[in-house]
Order: sequence, then C-alpha cells, then structure tokens
Amino acid sequence: MTNIQIPVSVLNLAPIRQGQGAKEAIDALVDLARATEDMGFSRYWIAEHHNSPTLVSSATSILIKHVLEHTKQIRIGSGGIMLPNHSPLVVAEQFGTMATIYPDRLDLGLGRAPGTDMMTAGALRRSKNDSVYTFPEDVKALLTYFGPEEEQSYVRAYPGVGTNIPIYILGSSTDSAYLAAKLGLPYVFASHFAPKYMGEAISIYRERFQPSEYLASPYMMVCLNVIAADSDEEAKFESTTMQQFFLNVVRGSRTLLSPPVDNMDRIWSQPEKDMASAMSSVTLLGSKQSIREQLISFQNQYNVDEIMAVSYIFDPVKQKRSYEILKEVVDGK
Repeated sequence: MTNIQIPVSVLNLAPIRQGQGAKEAIDALVDLARATEDMGFSRYWIAEHHNSPTLVSSATSILIKHVLEHTKQIRIGSGGIMLPNHSPLVVAEQFGTMATIYPDRLDLGLGRAPGTDMMTAGALRRSKNDSVYTFPEDVKALLTYFGPEEEQSYVRAYPGVGTNIPIYILGSSTDSAYLAAKLGLPYVFASHFAPKYMGEAISIYRERFQPSEYLASPYMMVCLNVIAADSDEEAKFESTTMQQFFLNVVRGSRTLLSPPVDNMDRIWSQPEKDMASAMSSVTLLGSKQSIREQLISFQNQYNVDEIMAVSYIFDPVKQKRSYEILKEVVDGK
C-alpha cells in the first residue's frame, strides 16, 4: 500500500449558489479558506474565469489579496492566472506587491488557456497576436521578474524583484507537461475537469524532468473532485450538485450551483450524462472508508506528491465536512 499521508490543498472556482449573489459567493470563498486553513490544508488556490455569471473568479489577483487578508498562514495562490490574458510584467507587479505585504504565503499557478470562450478571450487579449503561443517565454519572463537583482534586464517589476514567488505550471493536456519538465518547475494537472490525458501527462513530466534552481526533482500535483460525506449514500446524493455543474458546462447554460436532486436521469439525456461523467471521472466519492480506499488505489497507480481538491457541494457546512473527511484520511485518522 502506498503511503497516502501527502499534502492536500484546495481549488475554488468561486461558484455562486442558487439564492445567492456575487457578494455571498466571495464571502463563501473566504469562509472556506478560513475553515480549510484551520483543518491544516497546505494551500488554497483560486481559479480564473471570465464572462461567467455563475462564477466570481474573474479578477483572481484581487480575490487572492482578499483571502490573504482574512487568513493567517495557509498559502494562497492562483489556479491559475491565465497568461494569454495578462502582461507578465503586470502579473509580476501584482504578485510582487502581494508577496511584499504577505511574505512566503503566495503561489503563482500559470495556465495557457484563456479561461473563457473565444469571443471573450478576444476582448481580454493584451495584443492582436495569439499570446497562447508566447506562453513559454511569458513564464520565463515571470521567473526573471521574481529573481535576483543581478539577473534583471532594463524592465523590472517593483515590487517583485527578489520575491522568488513559486511558479507552478498548470495543464489539462500533455503540452504543459513538456514545458514544466523542461523548465524544472512543479506541475499541476487539471483532472478535475479534463482527466483524459492525466496518466500520459504525469509520465511525460516525470520522464523528461530537468532539475533546476527551482526544483531538484519532479513535483507532481493532481487536481481532482472530492465529494466526501458520513455515508456513501449521502455522498452520492450530494454529488448530484457536481453532476449538475458539469451538465451546465456540457449544455453551455448559465445555471447557478444547484441543490442536490434525487434523480439526475430526470434532468440529463444519456449523451449529456456520458459527457458530464467523462469530465468528472476522476472523483473521490463516498464515506471516509470509501475515500481512503479510492485514494490508496489512485496513489498506487500515480503516486503523486500532492492532491488539490475541488468540492462542488451546495451546502457550505457539508462542503467543509467533505474537506474535513479528506484531511482525516490523509492524516490517517
């Protein structure tokens, strides 16, 4: 049996629940950060999405600053900053400023997707060129901006120089695995919504990893869904909120995070069920014992260095309980 006592972290897309507005969603974001900090989670990352009335995670750096203000020691970061939407210098200045106010508490996860539809991406883009293709150079620019004074060029990030903010490469395909390995950076795979290439990406990253000044050996994180409850039956019921979330994605609809339902087959068609289930196939689901067994099985196969969990659960109290159960599992309780 592989040891499952590994660091666990949280990813929050900051969804708006039915019956709530943007302010309540932001308050819930902070509330969950405080709760998971008290539980001993390693880090708490916030996503970036645009033109989505169901999520409040568009101005990620502002939310990160807000959560830093309301927590004490848990690391706060981006899962991720979508670099095609931003100038690396502006990102460096924003994160450099936050790192100056809150030293040794900040992570910068970087992605190459826009985090939105293509029309919105066009409105966000900093240039008419497709900056998706400059992602490797943009990552290197950020590494430089956060590096020592003697390695800077004429343009510098103030504050930012010398902050050495840890950078993580995010990916949902194999492309970013090659880049993370080449640059010797930690790698985070988005199996919480795009699990298809997870195994291949993990293998590529580990096999091709080149030690760097940032990291001596591969550091592999996997983001997955966790719906834990005090019984398998309760977890299965609560998981229908997640199933409705992914159905929303499949349909391209704009329904707020919804309460659980007794029967999903009344809501989705078989093709919709197949697509939504494929997106959420990497999910730990059930009671504490079931979560333990599934995590052991997962680790026996992939042996990752850290788990980052997303829990789409409608009731905030039950959402916290889900994270509590996961932490108890990895702590061997």
